[in-house]
Amino acid sequence: MSSTVSYWIFNSARNSIATLQGGQRLYSRYASNRIKSKWRLFPQGPVTLKNNASCGGIALQKAYRHTSTEEDDFHLPLSPEQVNEVLRAGESAHKILDLVGGVPSSVLRFESNQLAANFPVEDRGGVAACLQTNGLMFGVFDGHGGHACAQAVSERLFYYVAVSLMSQQTLEQMEGAMESMKPLLPILQWLKHPGDSIYKDVTSVHLDHLRVYWQELLNLHMEMGLNIEEALMYSFQRLDSDISLEIQAALEDEMTRNLSLQVAFSGATACMAHVNGVHLHVANAGDCRAILGVQEDNGMWSCLPLTRDHNAWNPTELSRLKREHPESEHRTIIMDNRLLGVLMPCRAFGDVQLKWSKELQRGVLERGFDTEALNIYQFTPTHYYTPPYLTARPEVTYHRLRPQDKFLVLASDGLWDVLGNEDVVRLVVEHLAEVCRHKPDLAQRPANLGLMQSLLLQRKAQGLHATDQNAATRLIRYAIGSNEYGETEPERLSAMLTLPEDLARMYRDDISVTVVYFNSDSIGASYKGS
Repeated sequence: MSSTVSYWIFNSARNSIATLQGGQRLYSRYASNRIKSKWRLFPQGPVTLKNNASCGGIALQKAYRHTSTEEDDFHLPLSPEQVNEVLRAGESAHKILDLVGGVPSSVLRFESNQLAANFPVEDRGGVAACLQTNGLMFGVFDGHGGHACAQAVSERLFYYVAVSLMSQQTLEQMEGAMESMKPLLPILQWLKHPGDSIYKDVTSVHLDHLRVYWQELLNLHMEMGLNIEEALMYSFQRLDSDISLEIQAALEDEMTRNLSLQVAFSGATACMAHVNGVHLHVANAGDCRAILGVQEDNGMWSCLPLTRDHNAWNPTELSRLKREHPESEHRTIIMDNRLLGVLMPCRAFGDVQLKWSKELQRGVLERGFDTEALNIYQFTPTHYYTPPYLTARPEVTYHRLRPQDKFLVLASDGLWDVLGNEDVVRLVVEHLAEVCRHKPDLAQRPANLGLMQSLLLQRKAQGLHATDQNAATRLIRYAIGSNEYGETEPERLSAMLTLPEDLARMYRDDISVTVVYFNSDSIGASYKGS
């Protein structure tokens, strides 16, 4: 790749920007062969945007972003050190040290990272321990049409799952605490939080809906609660239903109304895993993905997919859509490989434009919302006859962990758009090999400062200081910086990381990755014990 790649990407993309009335850029008509926006919007008539995007006392993102694309404003290439700094900015890692019933956890540790293409980033991720079941929950949430829905789902879904798994006795204790205005039992311990919430002032509304849900579970009189498959299935659909109902309710507070509208009219796909001992359940709605890295007894590595993408390339998903709608719509349900010609995934939270009737949409939007300031797109697909066309119902997979199951990768489609399942497993395996190879062996030597200094100097002299210590970072590095031969190129990495905001989304998507490493010894001991 030549050193002019940055200018070529910049210049070719600049010529494809759709300029709207008044010269403001709202969206792009261009999509590269590698990355395509999940939403394809068709605004009718001229678009007028307000500069003062303030509503209900909340500072809102403007409906457009102006980033200069003049050649003399283009950023200089990044040095390798600067590239590493950008790629590693979102890293996080956590070791699981807790014992469950006196036995080490089946999860050793996890590593995660995120790289934004949208500003603000529309992906979210979270990791939490379910304090009532000793299970660990990992989630990746890929937003579209804004970040509001992904943020809300990342904050709330784990609570719905945890409540679904509670016994009758625990639910009674929760309800008793609410009635007597006492502190609730702890539900989750966040190990990786979705991020700073903009919804703190409306959590009372969210808690009210969660409480209604556990009251309904109480009325079922199930002593042991739902099983994990039922809990995942019901939690996804119940949260999506609550997101829809919250904006239909007559909310008095303007800020709550505005936030609820943004959540409902944006969307998010979701993939989450629940690990409890050797029991692994994965729930997926949309085109995020989860895979297992497996090392066979002969030392060979393989990939075990745990999810199927819910999009136009999934024959099972196409059959489902046709079953749910009249035969007269079979040719229009999927057009140009999109649901109704506008949305890539066929399952998602939010996106009420593809779930509500036209009358309900008009009724809600006519309540005096400043939809332009709130970035709410008003449109109806051409062949919109029998909604809902979209569902948040997940596909749930169960896998009993084995000692050969070494790691789990969950990621948003920004990763899978450019790397195959086998590529991801290979890169994580190579990462593990490099980390083990470069890890200093201090078992037989005193760990004094002089020895540590010597080892650091050796690593620097050998060029090992640039090795990623986080597998998620390595995956992102290769996703945006590798050539057709699978090798990373410094020029490509620098170019992809210095694209202006209004061009970056044309060439890459937001990428969120979590890599979960399993404890083979603990898993093997479980088999021996049984």
